[in-house]
Amino acid sequence: MTPNEQTIVTDHSQLISDLVVTARAAQSVLAQSSHEARASALQHAATLIRAHADEIMAHNCTDLDRAEKAGMASSFVDRLTLNESRIEAMAAGLEDILALDDPLGRELARWQRPNGLDITRVSTPLGVIGVIYESRPNVTVDAAGLCLVSGNAVILRGGSDSSASSAFLARLMAEGLEAAGLPGGGVQMVPTTDRAAVGAMLAANGEIDVIIPRGGRSLVERVQTEARVPVFAHLEGICHLFIDAAADSAKSVEIAVNAKMRRTGICGAAETILVDSAVAGDMVPAIASALIRAGCAIRGDEHVCGLVDDATAATEADWSTEYLDSIISMKVVDGAEAAISHIAHYSSGHTDCIITEDKATAEAFLACVDSAIVMVNASTQFADGGEFGMGAEIGIATGRMHARGPVGAAQLTSFKYIVRGNGQIRPA
Repeated sequence: MTPNEQTIVTDHSQLISDLVVTARAAQSVLAQSSHEARASALQHAATLIRAHADEIMAHNCTDLDRAEKAGMASSFVDRLTLNESRIEAMAAGLEDILALDDPLGRELARWQRPNGLDITRVSTPLGVIGVIYESRPNVTVDAAGLCLVSGNAVILRGGSDSSASSAFLARLMAEGLEAAGLPGGGVQMVPTTDRAAVGAMLAANGEIDVIIPRGGRSLVERVQTEARVPVFAHLEGICHLFIDAAADSAKSVEIAVNAKMRRTGICGAAETILVDSAVAGDMVPAIASALIRAGCAIRGDEHVCGLVDDATAATEADWSTEYLDSIISMKVVDGAEAAISHIAHYSSGHTDCIITEDKATAEAFLACVDSAIVMVNASTQFADGGEFGMGAEIGIATGRMHARGPVGAAQLTSFKYIVRGNGQIRPA
């Protein structure tokens, strides 16, 4: 089957079950393979991506033509587009991943019991991972690379919009495995864009070990609502920036503009700025003016609107809105406790930050704000696995079970206990 062909499927549950059988067999080999073999597979895949750049762009043109005919928005088309630099970035991303320490077989803890039992907790793969994503074909490579280096098999279900590009990239990833002497079934693409295949993946409890969605709110909401399989995901990135009374003015302005405007459409973009009332008279106009000059609209509470002529009145809905656009809500609060309370009520648990030179206030904020990522004096746009030195990420998880924050190779592992004895029996 070529990347532009789709399989006609009548039984989607059976299709997913068949893919899982192949994935499970491949994963048992990957789990026992050396880090050198898995790294070699990623290096072969990176080489293949570079060697087939022209073919990748040709398949991408098929997707782009389809998007243009469908009248897709320019921002959507940009996410879909692959060019020489983006193709090189995919290959380089794989090399970043393979350079990481082996996430498997790590001794996480070890202790001895009084009876002589030696107990070790050791990292192991999760198993078969399903990744459901939209538009961005580079997710194919990032997801496959992270899954493979951590000894997992992956079943990919890309969006119909990127089907030609994603299928070809998945094939190259499988060929990279085979070139390293590992089973190509470790990377498989669901061969249909029928939405029923997504439903079958979400229902594959006992077959797929975890589902990771990458896409817009509607996709993530569907996955979280329907899945009978464990999910790593975040629904929204309502990220806060709190300007404390002890904040440095120049630092606050620079960080605020970057946190909002560097890229407004990513989940780590700041959506609400909270300012301590003790410094609001100076800080609010300074930050708002810089944001407005950068092209950002301000939606403020009564206090903010009284200080910023170009601000419009915020509604209750603004405090819980992920704009993903050049819009930010802004509110004056009475100190760090009030800021922490606001964040506890409205935050999506993704990333929240305090700007302050007071170490005690900073530490209190870090301790009290229960988000996946909590920052001091840094842009929320650093909420990214690559920026954390994790090589890459499949996404950000805001749940409290297992993986939380950027999901990289190490987060795609579980653990088992190894118990060594010398004849001990448990007394009656």
